[in-house]
Amino acid sequence: MKKIILVMSLIMTSAVCWSQQVQVTFITPRIVHVVKGQPTKTLVVTAKPENVTINRNGNEQSSGELIVRQNPKTGCLTFLTAKGQVLLREKSHDITKVRQSFVLDKDEAIYGLGTIQNGKMNRRGEHKRMEQSNLEDFQNVLQSIKGWGIYWENYSPTQFDDDANGMSFTSEVGEGIDYYFMYGGSADGVIAQMRFLSGDVPMFPLWTYGFWQSKERYKTAAETESIVDKYRELQVPLDGIIQDWQYWGSNYLWNAMDFLSEDFVNGQQLIKNVHRKHAHFMISIWASFGPQTQQFRELDAKGLLMPFETWPQSGISHVWPPMRDYPSGVKVYDAFSPEARDIYWKYLKKLYDYGTDAWWMDSTDPDFFNPRESDYEHPVTGGTWRSLRNAFPLETVRGVYEAQRQASLPMEGQGVAKRVFIMTRSAFAGQQHYGSNMWSGDVNSSWDMLRKQVPAGLSFSLTGNPNFNTDIGGFFCSSYNTSGPASAPRNPQFQELYVRWMQYGLFCPVFRSHGADAPREIWQFGKKGEPVYDAIEKMIRLRYRLIPYLYSTAWQVTSNNESYLRPLFSDFAADKKVWNMTDEFMFGRSILTCPILDPQYTEEKIIRTNAMTGWDRQSAVDNSQLTVDFTVKKTAMKYLPKGTDWYDFSTGKRYKGGQMVKLTISLQDVPMFVRAGSIVPLGPVMQYVGEKTWDDLEIRVYPGADGQFMLYEDEGDSYNYEKGVYSTITFQWNDRTRTLTIGARQGSYPGMLQKRQFTLVLPDGTTKTISYDGTEVVVKP
Repeated sequence: MKKIILVMSLIMTSAVCWSQQVQVTFITPRIVHVVKGQPTKTLVVTAKPENVTINRNGNEQSSGELIVRQNPKTGCLTFLTAKGQVLLREKSHDITKVRQSFVLDKDEAIYGLGTIQNGKMNRRGEHKRMEQSNLEDFQNVLQSIKGWGIYWENYSPTQFDDDANGMSFTSEVGEGIDYYFMYGGSADGVIAQMRFLSGDVPMFPLWTYGFWQSKERYKTAAETESIVDKYRELQVPLDGIIQDWQYWGSNYLWNAMDFLSEDFVNGQQLIKNVHRKHAHFMISIWASFGPQTQQFRELDAKGLLMPFETWPQSGISHVWPPMRDYPSGVKVYDAFSPEARDIYWKYLKKLYDYGTDAWWMDSTDPDFFNPRESDYEHPVTGGTWRSLRNAFPLETVRGVYEAQRQASLPMEGQGVAKRVFIMTRSAFAGQQHYGSNMWSGDVNSSWDMLRKQVPAGLSFSLTGNPNFNTDIGGFFCSSYNTSGPASAPRNPQFQELYVRWMQYGLFCPVFRSHGADAPREIWQFGKKGEPVYDAIEKMIRLRYRLIPYLYSTAWQVTSNNESYLRPLFSDFAADKKVWNMTDEFMFGRSILTCPILDPQYTEEKIIRTNAMTGWDRQSAVDNSQLTVDFTVKKTAMKYLPKGTDWYDFSTGKRYKGGQMVKLTISLQDVPMFVRAGSIVPLGPVMQYVGEKTWDDLEIRVYPGADGQFMLYEDEGDSYNYEKGVYSTITFQWNDRTRTLTIGARQGSYPGMLQKRQFTLVLPDGTTKTISYDGTEVVVKP
């Protein structure tokens, strides 16, 4: 039930209470907290208000960088720049309905909110009920092309609308309107403001940027280990193997967090064996427990389980469809309870002590089937399920992150503590601070869904959460099993889709192959010398070459509030052609990624499924057999943003920005360009991260503008970087003098290379080898 509580308390120096029960607090000169009624007890905001000097003049107050003006008749606020440019106007509000509406400019583009799977970037004209689910997740963070952002501080399901009546947020429950207005001046600026409010992004381990293999599911410990063996035998790079569900046994033991299945009799030895093969081990854990688990019994005795229907519905794990007359009894735990989170970690620590490197936190939405009104009103710690519903992923992920950090404290400072790495299916605002990477759920295998992943990942990044990935190839591929179960990897229709999806996944922070219905390991698609196999191998090898660039970008994400996945308007806002572009993006600051998102060799199959029909295997089957020549060259048209020149990464050909270019490509080619003035370090081809040192990096320099790049290096898997234990080397290109300055190395860490060489490469083929001992070097190619 919605309530009204008038604000009667005294206000800080940097705040003012106007009429219409409006409280405005400057958190910083560019962030304003607006409350009408009772504020939300925050789970997200960690920032404390700065001591901001406020100039007040009647119905205006100014920080020197931002002006807030109130209409004395309506109580509505207007936000303006220090120069008086209107950024955003409130239109109306209704505290009893927890609704706030705003007025946007006619052609103003707005972005963010979360991973909305409709293929769009611009949220104008959107009508969306925002409630966490398998395929869509919401962070309540919106930003404008004008450089402002809003974080709507409410955790209940919320309706977002934009139409002729204005743009509005309406939440299902709350005691007032509570939001933060942020002026960043740009997309990056808004992201920086959001991370200031809710926390920075910790570094992931270096090895997480390698290639990950998974499927639903490896059914024995021997099978899991054999996947690593096969990659090593084929000499195809691999850094991570993932063990999905049911290693615990039946569904009555759901999420027991131990190897209880007879097919995993020695899970601890499995992990040791994987480590001996120079790979890392991630394991599936859930937000729910079966009735025969120790966790269930302890949580149930304390009233810390929720009553609603969740996955899996049957206790019989080997029969499909589910046998509903044998209900599983699985229940979701109350992640809002500190005590419940402690219990969760107490049992999870066994897997941590076994040597588990990373957590696959599945169903953190969580799955919530056939909801009843009583389910929404069920009390949880701090409120009701309805009032806190959307913050569930934040709290359950936070619990694991904080517990693991605490558990590793005795090891920190010795260079051996593992950084927390969590991959999870859902996220809320602020989750970037808790070591998590979100994937986009159980998406189906279709070209339409591949196209939707690009704007979904970009929209997610614009909320301040930079870590995003998808199931390469899509999770449900059964419609491509045209010659029997698990035949999709030899079906040309699926092969083309999988290769193009991998070429998109190459540019995600986590590069991971996963899916149901058919295996996805490289050898399932053919053998070396065949075009599909070779295309997959080429992308994996390219990923490893890009790791020095990617890890240095990771440092910029952590230290400078940058992003891996950058919509083109982040860097080229003056080019209106890119404002709603959904098929290209920047990968870091230098690389323009233009993945192929439509079939060129086969016909597109129209596939419509959702997260549950996929499991129900409701998909059309096409029994036609295709013969496809994947060696034939094709063409593609791609747009190069104006404002800079661009170089084709593969050929070195230079293009002027602001035009469409026609490219000749093959199945093995992913169009990618590097902006003029960029410096891109490339590493050696490795079988796994750490196999070879970075003692001879290739440094590609792209003339046409001045440029700079900071190469970042550290121990790779400890939190000592937080204490300054890392090194940086700054490369600067002077385009006028055509000289490259390799700056003096700053900082140090144990095991750091004292001497090395760099191989300078220009697009015209010019190369030069440079010896480097940590002191400044000036090079003229």
